[in-house]
Amino acid sequence: MRQPNGPGPELTALLIAPDRALAEELTHKLAEGRAFQVVADLRSYPPRQTLEIRLRQFAPEVVLLDVASDFAAAAELIRCLSQARPPVHVVGLHSRSDPEILLAALRAGATEFLYAPFDAAAQREAALRIRRLRHAEPEARRDPGKLVTFASAKPGSGASTLASQTAFALRRMTGQRVLLVDFDFMGATTSFYLGVQPARWPAEPGGSPEFPWAAAIQQAHGLEVLPAPEVSAADPIEASRLHDFCEYARSLYDWVILDLPPIFHRLSLLALSECDQGFMVTGLDLPSLHMARKAVQMLGQLGFARERFQILVNRSSKADGLRISDLEKVINCPAHASFPNDHVSIERMLTLGRPLDPGCELGRAIEEFAGRLSGVSQSGKKRSPLALNALPVFSQGT
Repeated sequence: MRQPNGPGPELTALLIAPDRALAEELTHKLAEGRAFQVVADLRSYPPRQTLEIRLRQFAPEVVLLDVASDFAAAAELIRCLSQARPPVHVVGLHSRSDPEILLAALRAGATEFLYAPFDAAAQREAALRIRRLRHAEPEARRDPGKLVTFASAKPGSGASTLASQTAFALRRMTGQRVLLVDFDFMGATTSFYLGVQPARWPAEPGGSPEFPWAAAIQQAHGLEVLPAPEVSAADPIEASRLHDFCEYARSLYDWVILDLPPIFHRLSLLALSECDQGFMVTGLDLPSLHMARKAVQMLGQLGFARERFQILVNRSSKADGLRISDLEKVINCPAHASFPNDHVSIERMLTLGRPLDPGCELGRAIEEFAGRLSGVSQSGKKRSPLALNALPVFSQGT
């Protein structure tokens, strides 16, 4: 094993350089220094969310950052990178030795500073100092994220709406990293709601030390979304590939929300076996209740414990004339939450192409649901995580 004082292997680096002449000169000199290996090259200063995605995708040990083109933009990126976990060291780049810029970059949080002509010895010395710092840092560890699935008992029950709006609510309430995944390849309702384009998924993602789906992730109103692939490209996902996906995603995100096809679909059953908490969505109409009852029977026969999946009743209304206790008798399973039939707010959401208003009736119900799911109430007080048996029934007029 190499000691931290030795030359060591090249440090993997993400290069961010709007000045392409500077980037070209640096790239040429890096071959001489053999201190840094560029794994990705960004030609402009990225937005914070894009930067976070690239850090997860490439997991660089350092960021080589052009601080000459726009110091204010570069300084903002340095501050973002200083908060990253695990830590990412920043090496400021400039076309000349500028003491004022050097000092300002270090004050912003940069670890090192290199300038043209990027002497090979200076590169190695900077890499050595960074390696010593990395050796002294405790290895960053984080608990894996929660994997939550939403599937309907019957198509059209609103599982995609609840999945996507719960993801928005979790992001808004916790400030944590949330990934929404559209696994309903045929319907792709979530992708349609959010206006994101079909994704190009990698053919063989399993076994990579990085998150190979990251390049397909898109932004939608501040939420990270992995859209469904085009139907022609939607090959069946084998159990091993799904497991790899779930493990990678949970290692990178605090919350992974899967919007699945109806519960009878093989993919939904596989995902249910991987998740921390699964939700099956049903309506109060007779066809939905019939399918929900069949689904509960099937899941029991397949060996799924009742704690593995919870029943959510969608589009509940006093006009239905059916109490939740009656529904539970019909499907032979407790209902842990219900959501109002707020079609006006849904239509407004679809028309405007925005997340559901958290102040509308359905929005308030989803906020409360997400708060209980995350252990954070709307008042900010902590609650027991996943204490879903304490969820109230959200019905119209409450």
